[in-house]
Amino acid sequence: MSPTTSQRATRRPASETREGILGVAQELFYWDGIRATGVDRLAAEAGVAPTALYRQFGSKDGLIAAYIQGVADAYRDFILEETSTQHGTPRERILRLFDATLAAVQPELCRGCPFLILLAEIPDSSVEAHQIAVATKQWVREQLHSLVRELVGVTRSPRRQRDGEVLGDQLALVLEGIYGSVQALGATGPAKHARLTAEVLLDAFEVARPSGRARR
Repeated sequence: MSPTTSQRATRRPASETREGILGVAQELFYWDGIRATGVDRLAAEAGVAPTALYRQFGSKDGLIAAYIQGVADAYRDFILEETSTQHGTPRERILRLFDATLAAVQPELCRGCPFLILLAEIPDSSVEAHQIAVATKQWVREQLHSLVRELVGVTRSPRRQRDGEVLGDQLALVLEGIYGSVQALGATGPAKHARLTAEVLLDAFEVARPSGRARR
């Protein structure tokens, strides 16, 4: 039987259906858990049949990959915005990122890092969603290293270059520490000292001579 005029009028475009499902998935996967959220619940809350979900994403794994890719895209935009050159020197942009991150992990907004949550729920490195989460973490690390290279500037000192690489990883570790601690200890726990920790690391790096000896 052909659909009625009313049915044709209310049928949503495929792109709208896809975005609606993704919106629901982002809410449920993040706040309730990926494995704990079934396809039937996702479809019901998105107002579609389970077959529509499979038609759009192929499988739940396909939906999970699309979900974490959307989160990754938004997070990259966040990092790029907060560290844009319009916000000052490399040091100022690094510290701005730590300020913005602390604001973003307040309890009403955050229950932890979505990438770490996903990696805990999906430890299989052959799964696409796992690979997306890992690639995002690698990208953030490289962004911090890029900022540090700007901070170092042009140098022929191998020691200074190595120190810069260490600083980039130290900052990445502190940033990870924010997300790693807030789920259990909240934004008023150790995370609140992350910016100060980044400042201490930057100060120590900036007062060092190219040889690595502290200035007197």
